[in-house]
Amino acid sequence: MPSTTTTVTSPDTRAVPILARSLYRELRASGFGEREVLAFATELLGMVASEHERRDDEGR
Repeated sequence: MPSTTTTVTSPDTRAVPILARSLYRELRASGFGEREVLAFATELLGMVASEHERRDDEGR
């Protein structure tokens, strides 16, 4: 099955911190506590790590 992942490159290095700050504020405004935000961040990092590991395995 072909991958549908799109790589976005942006010359604006401010985009990622702005996105992170916006997402954090939205989560907190929606009632998520610090623990839930940390759990979300952990899940997100886990997904990125899994994707990276999968790509490394495919490249061998």
